[in-house]
Amino acid sequence: MKKLLTIAGSDSCGGAGIQADLKTFSALETYGMSVITAITAQNTQGVFAVQDITTDMIQKQIEVIFEDISVDAVKVGMVSRTETIKIIAETLAKYAVKNLVIDPVMVSKSGYHLLQPEAKEALIKYLLPMATVVTPNLPEAEVITGMRINTVDDMKMAAELIHKMGPEYVLIKGGHLEGEAVDILYDGTDFTYFNSPRIDTKNTHGTGCTLSSAIAANLGKGLSITEAIDRAKSYITVAILNSFAIGKGVGPVHHFYELYHK
Repeated sequence: MKKLLTIAGSDSCGGAGIQADLKTFSALETYGMSVITAITAQNTQGVFAVQDITTDMIQKQIEVIFEDISVDAVKVGMVSRTETIKIIAETLAKYAVKNLVIDPVMVSKSGYHLLQPEAKEALIKYLLPMATVVTPNLPEAEVITGMRINTVDDMKMAAELIHKMGPEYVLIKGGHLEGEAVDILYDGTDFTYFNSPRIDTKNTHGTGCTLSSAIAANLGKGLSITEAIDRAKSYITVAILNSFAIGKGVGPVHHFYELYHK
């Protein structure tokens, strides 16, 4: 069984963050491990508080995993502070990290800033150059590039700009555009398009975390980048179609639907 590591924040209502990552790893038949970077107090209506884990503890969590267990892929999600980003990059650099997926979580759906503004440059400087693939949505891509993204051509331009920051691949997620949802993968030379129908539901809590974790799991299983993304898109589509109306706000997706209905 392939072994996957997520480095991210904890979501107390279980729909996103570490919890979504571990559910995704399990659903895709891999073994999930975690390094918690922050604890959030959140529910379907929003994020209400964040407590960061100390850098010493983050570093030690990473070290004990890699010194004991071979890791086939790593997903990095919520990293809110400059010092957190730097210690993650420094510690991962000591190991032969394969298949590193960076999901640049910046703002929650409810508008809570999960990445401190001054930490953006650290993310660009230290983590993006290490990434196999970085997976920003449109608001995140706008923050990283400093440009407005309103069209598919804008997405392509943003992908080119982010690729110059060092990642091997850039996947710009187009869910915030009108019409059919299209994601664009850029490898430095060519663009690959991943189209999917737009699903009419408000219950999309954790979709970004889930997609990036699914990509990491598929890469860890030895799939090519395009096949890893294609299968991850199929997985998240089913999860959204069968999402839960839990709570008073934005409900979570169903990570285990296909396992429950075989």
